[in-house]
Amino acid sequence: MEASWSGSGPQNENPGRMPGGRGGSGVYEVNMAEGTPDVKRFSYRDDFLDELEASLSRERLGTYLHATGGDRERAIKLDAWNTAVSAAFCGPLQGLEVTLRNAIHRRLAERHGETWYEGPNAGLDRGAVERIARAKLELARDGHGNGPPRIVASLSFGFWVSLLGPGGRIDSARKANYEMTRWRSALRGTFTHCATLTRKEAHRPFNALRALRNRIAHHEPLFARNLARDHERIVQVLGWMTLGTRRWVEHHSRVPAVFDTARDSEEIRF
Repeated sequence: MEASWSGSGPQNENPGRMPGGRGGSGVYEVNMAEGTPDVKRFSYRDDFLDELEASLSRERLGTYLHATGGDRERAIKLDAWNTAVSAAFCGPLQGLEVTLRNAIHRRLAERHGETWYEGPNAGLDRGAVERIARAKLELARDGHGNGPPRIVASLSFGFWVSLLGPGGRIDSARKANYEMTRWRSALRGTFTHCATLTRKEAHRPFNALRALRNRIAHHEPLFARNLARDHERIVQVLGWMTLGTRRWVEHHSRVPAVFDTARDSEEIRF
């Protein structure tokens, strides 16, 4: 079956679902048979398979073995494919994370000053305050200052995405209201190319991409996801903030190429 890449395929609102198919994963068949990364040939003799299984662990390979009907060689090839796909997504996700954090910081600094995250009037919930405190401690431990540029770069993608959420508890008596104190006062203007966007509509895809980033960071399987849709979502939300950066990230993204490279490789075809 010839490889193809489509960033506008059917949306999968339950990306972890694994439709029926060989090895129990129809999604696996589509992603592997219709799109193949550049995975180099390797001699999978039994002694190598034994060593690889010991290194990677039977528990980690369990999902791959299930998807390949218990075939160890195909499971390890699928693991290698998963690694290639994960690496390809790192570039677009990096572009998205850096763009989001700088855009949010810029808007909040314009409205509340460069240290908008400081003091009891910052309106941040307890989780955000704790993350900022940890960032300062880590910077001090490493001998760095804790000015705004350092703080902004140290805070996680999850922190910035949380600012698009409703806000959590400030203390036992108060709850943050990010709709009023963050979104309406400043952050709505972050998404200049989607003027009708609501806070909830902004938070939903960014939170989904945060979860994808975490799966990649923890080396978890991606093959059962609608990866074309994931990539499309990254490009889409970048475009809400900046059209130029969207074009740049999309141009340099290796995700489509991962599906098209070595499409006829017998090493990966199943």
